[in-house]
Amino acid sequence: MKFSYAMLPDYPLQESLASIRLADELGFYACYAADETWHKDMWLLFAAAAGQTERIRFGPSVAPVTLREPSLIAQAVATLDELSDGRAEAVLSSGNFGLLAQYGIDWARTKPLSRTKEALAVVRTLLDEGTITREGEFYSYNGLFTFARPVQDRVPLKLGAMRGPRSFEAAGELSDGCHHALSYTREAYDYAVQHIRAGAEKAGKDWTSLDIGAWVVFATGPDSAAAKDAARSMVGIYASSMPEEQLIRNGVDPGELKPIVEAIGAGDLARGIELTSPELADRLSIAGTPEECAEKIHSQIAPSGVNHIICALTDRTLVKAFTGRDLVGVADVNAQLRLIHDKIMPALP
Repeated sequence: MKFSYAMLPDYPLQESLASIRLADELGFYACYAADETWHKDMWLLFAAAAGQTERIRFGPSVAPVTLREPSLIAQAVATLDELSDGRAEAVLSSGNFGLLAQYGIDWARTKPLSRTKEALAVVRTLLDEGTITREGEFYSYNGLFTFARPVQDRVPLKLGAMRGPRSFEAAGELSDGCHHALSYTREAYDYAVQHIRAGAEKAGKDWTSLDIGAWVVFATGPDSAAAKDAARSMVGIYASSMPEEQLIRNGVDPGELKPIVEAIGAGDLARGIELTSPELADRLSIAGTPEECAEKIHSQIAPSGVNHIICALTDRTLVKAFTGRDLVGVADVNAQLRLIHDKIMPALP
């Protein structure tokens, strides 16, 4: 089982760089960040981190092809790959629907899956060949070329998927893997992997060779209650992007989440947290002591065939930045990285 650190680039940049260096020293597979306007620019952060690390890989999870033109994603990935001496990769999706709404874009009118599949082909072509001529439904080029060339023979490109089944099947068939965000039950991961496998087999690929990642809200520490309270503070913010089908696969009635989403959408984060019960938060996060977190991964995620845990770490600083709540006793990011390395990784070989 691989473990990666999914960060929100909202900390002072020197603190983020220190955490990335620590993750590298501890043997985390990769550091990912969302390529979203809401946060500091992950491409610049990772460019700086590339020169301060040796093994850890870097990339967006996810890069939004509706907002960032795919030829520019290819250019950025290739440049980052050179800077990191062959440690770049990318996870593509149509993008965060909440962010698209703030741009005045109705995601339902963007043909999200068709657009993402075409964008994947564009990025793959430019990375592999350095030039592209294409007349597509969404993207067209006439002899476009770039001097940005990757170091790796083949830069891994993956798809992000949450709804399904076609998005999971596309990931298995067309890409090098799938990052599935915000699921926490065996049912949800069995569903995802079933369709990833179907797509891979359609393309004649061994599905077990794919990177199948679980991107999860994560908080751990010696104080179980404090870690779970940190996760509870962020669950509603993340869960507001979950489609109804995914909520149901995670044992959550969409109606249960509706007042929380409405409060958060109205900017009343305090009310959204108040409405998020500890029981709901527990269903939509991995939080608690390292032993509790390892057990949930072992029982709910690993049996499905997931081979990569992507920990979106939640700590006191992040909760305070997003919600204003100051939670004493919550382990900071670096302490959590050490706990994952010392106590969770060995429990999930």
